[in-house]
Amino acid sequence: MLPSASLGESGPGLFEPIHGSAPDIAGQDKANPLATILSAAMLLKYGLGEENAAKRIEAAVLDTLNKGFRTGDIYSAGTKLVGCKEMGEEVLKSVDSLVPSPV
Repeated sequence: MLPSASLGESGPGLFEPIHGSAPDIAGQDKANPLATILSAAMLLKYGLGEENAAKRIEAAVLDTLNKGFRTGDIYSAGTKLVGCKEMGEEVLKSVDSLVPSPV
């Protein structure tokens, strides 16, 4: 669940999650999409200057985790095990339901 940004003095930068490609679980709906989602939030904040949009995505990820949704890599007793697709859908629901910050 680690997003990253490689930034230079000029240019848009490179935004990507820090994890391997996990070919062993490809196509099985097991991957955790949160680092990719949070990397997109970093792109919005640091690459495009859209801090409010980034904060909204970050808050949606936190809201989703606070509701107990977990992919297999972070699952523990008492939480709801979901796949990559459902985790992404839950984050999207949270983005849609959260009140946007004033600009």
